[in-house]
Amino acid sequence: MQKAYIERTLEAVVVRAVAEFPAVVLTGPRQSGKTTLLQHLLQRTHRYVSLEVPEVRRSASLDPRGFMDQHPPPVILDEVQNAPHLLSHVKERIDSRRNEHGQYILTGSQNLLMMEQVTQTLAGRAAILKLMPFSRRELQGRPDLPVPWESGQPISASSGFTGGRLWDRLIRGWYPEVALDAGRDVSLWHDSYVQTYLERDVRSVRHVGDLALFQSFIASLALRSGQLLNLTDIARDLGLAVNTIKQWLSVLEATFLVVRVRPYFVNVGKRLVKRPKVYFTDTGTLCHLLHEKDAGQAASGAQAGRIFETAVVSEVVKTFAHAGRQPRIYFWRTSNGNEVDVVIDLGARLIPVEAKASTTPQPRMAQGIERFRGDYGDRVAPGYVVHPGDVRLPIMPGVTALPFGAF
Repeated sequence: MQKAYIERTLEAVVVRAVAEFPAVVLTGPRQSGKTTLLQHLLQRTHRYVSLEVPEVRRSASLDPRGFMDQHPPPVILDEVQNAPHLLSHVKERIDSRRNEHGQYILTGSQNLLMMEQVTQTLAGRAAILKLMPFSRRELQGRPDLPVPWESGQPISASSGFTGGRLWDRLIRGWYPEVALDAGRDVSLWHDSYVQTYLERDVRSVRHVGDLALFQSFIASLALRSGQLLNLTDIARDLGLAVNTIKQWLSVLEATFLVVRVRPYFVNVGKRLVKRPKVYFTDTGTLCHLLHEKDAGQAASGAQAGRIFETAVVSEVVKTFAHAGRQPRIYFWRTSNGNEVDVVIDLGARLIPVEAKASTTPQPRMAQGIERFRGDYGDRVAPGYVVHPGDVRLPIMPGVTALPFGAF
């Protein structure tokens, strides 16, 4: 049975970009729904060509000019990283018809190689957008629901994203194929996804030789998700050079498996932590790597805090990415342990957010936000303690306890 289409927040941004740019580049992790979104939006206006098909890829390689003539604009070239030489021909065609918008829609899941080619070839000619796995709003069927710090209005929590049902979701993850099919074997799907990622995305990226060792690196990073990142420790554990670990971490970022969050600091006369944190972009991937398969055990186990914090951070990342904006998120931590998990920098305002895996929010959970406000004063807007329960209430002046299902 064909699954119902789930509306994505990015749709309006894609439509606007198609109307304003000669080309649109849609990146994002494998299986995040890029092809489905574009075919849904543009099936009546754009031809579709998949460069994943060996015969099509061979045709593009042997005779690129003939291939371009055979597939004139407006056209979607899916997984264009399989034929990167086509980008120079796309540039040539665009420059001959510079005032025509929406000519070429390009997708790719290997961001490192893809973006090098795009920035060299299509600079100034293409809008670059990113589609991540589903956000909470999208799965709730309310993709345009405003975020709390912009709406100014109370948002009720969805019952599907609290308590045990939330933890089921965190283990299952947010990729469309597994998120929409309750009958899928979650462990098998994520295991296959990681293997496909290694064989098809990582193998083609430079700096990675030993895939088995690289997989051990991914598992090691999962154990440190949400913690201060010490590359020296990881390098020692794996018997690798620190520079190798740095390169491999860049590969994981570029292929969307993880996001690096840097510390927020402005000189306020305090010693602040300068090392970054790393979070997996999908809680299902993280839970799989941590061997968390049972929702009840995950909610009460030693990994609960880092899994839930990962969910909050990835939700913020997806919220910005699907609005077509670059996320400006940080964390704040002093040398004596005062900390705010997420600081969202909106320019004039800083939004502090704490992620707590307890369903019983208490004032002490907001102490980090209170101290952050003491350092940065009027720039700090009302903050939030996000939790997996269903309680929404103020827990101290300027701080609201907010369910994940309303965040």
